[in-house]
Amino acid sequence: MARQDAPPLNQHLRAAVLCPLLAQNAVQKAELTLALSLDLPIDTLAIVSDPGGIPGRPAKPELMAHTSLKSKPLTTPEGRALLLHAIAHIELNAIDLALDVVWRFAGMPEDFYRDWVRIAKEEAKHFLLIQQHLVGMGFDYGHFPAHNSLWEMAERTRADIVARIGLVPRTMEARGLDASPGVKNKLISAGDHAAGRIMDIILEEEIGHVAAGNRWYRYVCETKGLDPISTYRQLIQQYDAPKLKSPYNLQARRLAGFEEEELSYLAANGL
Repeated sequence: MARQDAPPLNQHLRAAVLCPLLAQNAVQKAELTLALSLDLPIDTLAIVSDPGGIPGRPAKPELMAHTSLKSKPLTTPEGRALLLHAIAHIELNAIDLALDVVWRFAGMPEDFYRDWVRIAKEEAKHFLLIQQHLVGMGFDYGHFPAHNSLWEMAERTRADIVARIGLVPRTMEARGLDASPGVKNKLISAGDHAAGRIMDIILEEEIGHVAAGNRWYRYVCETKGLDPISTYRQLIQQYDAPKLKSPYNLQARRLAGFEEEELSYLAANGL
């Protein structure tokens, strides 16, 4: 018997991603993403209609400005849960960001769409790892407030694939490469070694996600006759990208395909 939430057999991958993208339950969104079949046909030229309601979100967490969010000492279970909840929220946003690229932007190679569905699946795995760890601590996703900065950037870049690929994986998500070692060390210092192991999994796979962002950003720049480095600096100003702060995880950024010219500029200017 076919599952009710499964896409029709004749549906192509770029339309099928709307099912998890619109899901309002966070765990269901992750599970539906993991269930997406990469064997579905891909119509690269189809214009997929916007169904509205993107992305589907649960009633909680309450979303507020990131400057309004408070932290608590990591020596307390609630303090560790707050930190892990923030990471879970980033991972849930990352599912939506990867899926949104698939349906929204037509005319890219088939491998582009498969890459972002694979990335969405890994983000779903990350979310579930953290969510299940939170449950084991007596908390759950939605227990604390969160911010909407990642999706706000998605909204600003919704009509420009160069900006979306340039600023979401290469800027917003690359911040995670910088932050991950410090977060892991804090969690381990607080005695949460299981969370530290989850952070290792996330960092290893996020390097691949940012690398895909670098690869496809350079591809779209090449197809449009744009210089990747100067265009990136223009995009930062045009879309008011957040200024990055040191320390930078240069090793991870090199593995993710950032060029030395970009890393030198980053070290000197932040962005």
